[in-house]
Amino acid sequence: MNLNFWKNKRVFITGHTGFKGSWLTLILSSMGAKITGFALNPISKPNFFDGLKLKKYLVKDIRQNILDYSKLKSAIKKFKPEIIFHLAAQSSVLESYKTPRQTILTNVIGTTNIIEATKLCKSTKSLIIVTTDKVYLNLEKKIPFKENDNLGGHDIYSGSKAAAEVLSHSYIKSFFNLKPKCNVATVRSGNCIGGGDWTKDRIIKDCAEAFLKDKNLIIRSPNATRPWQHVIEPLFGYLNLSEKLFYKEKYEGSWNFGPRKKSNLKVIEVAKFSKRFLNSKSKIVIKKNKLYESTNLSLDSSKSNKYLKWKTKMNSYEALKLTLSWYKYHKKERSKNKVVSFTFNQIKNYIKKIKK
Repeated sequence: MNLNFWKNKRVFITGHTGFKGSWLTLILSSMGAKITGFALNPISKPNFFDGLKLKKYLVKDIRQNILDYSKLKSAIKKFKPEIIFHLAAQSSVLESYKTPRQTILTNVIGTTNIIEATKLCKSTKSLIIVTTDKVYLNLEKKIPFKENDNLGGHDIYSGSKAAAEVLSHSYIKSFFNLKPKCNVATVRSGNCIGGGDWTKDRIIKDCAEAFLKDKNLIIRSPNATRPWQHVIEPLFGYLNLSEKLFYKEKYEGSWNFGPRKKSNLKVIEVAKFSKRFLNSKSKIVIKKNKLYESTNLSLDSSKSNKYLKWKTKMNSYEALKLTLSWYKYHKKERSKNKVVSFTFNQIKNYIKKIKK
């Protein structure tokens, strides 16, 4: 990966006010990219984007709905991006049970809108569509999913993301085969953690909030196993892929960017580790949820390892330490500028790791 590639590149990010989008904004700004963001206001208070005043790192901060195709098309036409990252989504499994129709509209029609708008933009050479590890047809077999495994979805969130994947590749075959063309890929990561995620029903955020205040932690799926990884890891994978897509069509398709094979941990293991790391005397209370959530998820990222030379640098415990350290620092430090500097230092330290 050539970090200098991103200097002065015009990058358009949908969902830039979300957790992943905010981290991507910081990473790209640290490498000198010119960024325009298109998203709704953050859904949580506090939130990473507004809390750290990330607007100053953007050329333009557009607060609009991904379902408004006219405004999306106009924004892309004016900015003339060279690269687009599509992260705007309804990203909660539990929320999809409450708002199934809106989840489908945002995740399926929203993806259609970004592809349609990209199709009309001659300056764009690379489009990355971010989906999820939950797109796969999960039969709970404890076998890591490969990119060519069947897609499915027990819940509406997973099904909507799987539908967006199918739709994306139909578009590639139908419309993105003319020269000059924009190369398109879909990407899937594990359960991303990191500082600044205050979204509802996020286990690490819940751990930090409870244990830093010595309050009891309530968990709903103690034995659910997840591929935990720090958000920095897959984001650098997306950047790596996007750079290669910029020049070569052969990198189109679907790509997994999951953690190491032995990095899967049960929710209860994550909770107990967080309690020890934050030196808390709180209790862990189990209140099981009646709604279905997959119990086993893991990704096979051998394709990314082989063809992109992408490899994770952290195991799950290292990712947890980095994340919990962020929340701990944020709690004691009142200066937003210092929290931003702390976050940039985490990015810089990771860049040092990938340069080795």
